[in-house]
Amino acid sequence: MTQVPVVLGPTGIGKSRLAFELALQLGGEIVVADSRQVYQRLDIATNKPSAEHRRQVRYHMIDFVDPATNFNAANYVEGARAAIEDIASRGRTPIVEGGTMLYVDALCDGFSMTGIPPNPSLRADLEALGVERLRERLLATDPDPGVDLDNPVRMIRAIEILEAAGPPLRRLRTRTPPTWQPLRIGLTAGLATIDRRLDERSRLQVERGLVAETQAALDAGVPPTALVLTGIGYAEALARIRGELTLEELPLAMARSNRRYARRQLRWWRRDPRVQWFEIEPDPLPGILNYVRKASPSAGTSP
Repeated sequence: MTQVPVVLGPTGIGKSRLAFELALQLGGEIVVADSRQVYQRLDIATNKPSAEHRRQVRYHMIDFVDPATNFNAANYVEGARAAIEDIASRGRTPIVEGGTMLYVDALCDGFSMTGIPPNPSLRADLEALGVERLRERLLATDPDPGVDLDNPVRMIRAIEILEAAGPPLRRLRTRTPPTWQPLRIGLTAGLATIDRRLDERSRLQVERGLVAETQAALDAGVPPTALVLTGIGYAEALARIRGELTLEELPLAMARSNRRYARRQLRWWRRDPRVQWFEIEPDPLPGILNYVRKASPSAGTSP
């Protein structure tokens, strides 16, 4: 079975750079597993690969969804699995890179309802609805969800899962594993190092014009409630546009949100014994290349 390197880890750790270097060394193409990089035009806070990287390596699953529309994990898995099969069929090495936990796990393991994390904000909104309105909302998304339609707790969880993964709910009760073998490669560092990198990245994103990019999306008709604009970076930029944050406070707020997210990612993947972890200092590339080539002797080299 084909081994596919899957580069994962907390935000800001350097996954994009490592995946790029692996692609150069292995003759590969990168399948991005990120819930926000799929959206067009919004580049800064989504940390899309640079134009220079995209000239040298082919990327898949980025820049193809209108930011005013919704995109979920089911859509992602369908497209990403097709991309991996296409890359492999052309004799190239697929490399998955990403930090969206649900997307990575759904791609590598197939779906399961237990793998979809809670959404506290959505739950709070749903709990304010009565049983009848919950039932109407659930059935509008999935006419045959297979849950007790008189039980608000079960309906709320069902809606929460459908928001993340897409219908039908019954599909999520059976895993459909991929036809290839994920080789999970985790990047890690001490929390102080991660925090320092996130502070610097947040500052640079603001300097690159994050607020102007966010305003341009609003001017183009993207609603402030659009999924991509609720993510870290854009949510804070919207607060700046509304006058709730000063320009000096903006990168600090972004860094705080990113630090919380990075810790959630680390907790999520630390529980998975299949991940082989590598410290980012010193340079992990030689060790990771050795690990990949031992696991998959047929892994290519750059042409």
